[in-house]
Amino acid sequence: MNSKNQDWHHKLSHHSQLGGIETAVLDNGAGRGTRIAWINTGTGLRYKVVIDRAMDIADAFYNQHSLAWLSHGGITAPLRSSDKGLDWLQTFGGGLMTTCGLIHVGGPETDAFGERGLHGPISNTPAEIIAIIQPDPVAGHMEMSITGVMQQARVLGPQLVLKRTISGTLGQATIRIRDEVINRGNTIAPHMLLYHFNLGWPLVNEGASICWQGAWQPRDGNPNHIFQNKNNYHLCPAPMDSHAGTGEEAAIIDIRAAADGWCTCGIHNPALGIALSLRFQKKQLPWLTNWQHWGKGEYVTGLEPGTHPPVGQSKAREQGTLLFLEPGESRSYELQIDLLHSDDKIASFLTDLS
Repeated sequence: MNSKNQDWHHKLSHHSQLGGIETAVLDNGAGRGTRIAWINTGTGLRYKVVIDRAMDIADAFYNQHSLAWLSHGGITAPLRSSDKGLDWLQTFGGGLMTTCGLIHVGGPETDAFGERGLHGPISNTPAEIIAIIQPDPVAGHMEMSITGVMQQARVLGPQLVLKRTISGTLGQATIRIRDEVINRGNTIAPHMLLYHFNLGWPLVNEGASICWQGAWQPRDGNPNHIFQNKNNYHLCPAPMDSHAGTGEEAAIIDIRAAADGWCTCGIHNPALGIALSLRFQKKQLPWLTNWQHWGKGEYVTGLEPGTHPPVGQSKAREQGTLLFLEPGESRSYELQIDLLHSDDKIASFLTDLS
């Protein structure tokens, strides 16, 4: 983007008039003391990165419309002792993106290799911020990014590091996420990773479409109330009494990739005239889980790209699909979210998913 062609040329004193990254600390409620970063793309897309929770993304808005589902608890301070049983749910704030892993994704389990709680401890891990790059539109530099590292480490155990960069460009309604998982230990380490994107009202509403393509099966292997061939499981329903409490359904999808290897899924809300597109590489994240939980007051659908379905380390090991990182080895992951509002871009998004 050429800054000299912009209407604000010679009219701007500080980049924050357009957008940028602002860090802060929450000072009230269950999240008191938690570091955050607000990122404003200057397009109507703005979102909150929770630095003390693996740089996950909580609130996200496009103009006046909220995009993410936020749990009753909202943002809470990280609880490193939550890696037992279902304790992960005590601090699950929902949000646009919650990271699951790095050695286990799925329900609680215990086997000869140890005890693992729901979805692992990484989302309860604070980041060490190593770089913040602000945009400088007057100089023609529109890129901005925040980079941090999180350690999932245990003495005499796995020593994994997650290095995460969240970036964007002023004037583009886009979020780019680049992760690198590195084994810093001296022994081989198991590895599983899942990105739990939680979409909520008003983006997700009756009449909105949940967009993905690929062969699928219900999470437990048996047809359920939603995921059966006679249903339109791509259409968001009204809140359901049957989803009160722990009621939910999920499908495991072998998501279809384009010729360039990128997979696309998302939400289209025709009443709002917007679509959210989520893209990732099939070779990096071959599986997609679609979680649907339509409880009253807990109205959410999840789109969850992962190295595995959320089957747990034990089953992945049994199936021979569990990944391992040798000492010094790393794996990289790239994801991109785009907010689409023009008719032609939404039509192209829907055509790619037909």
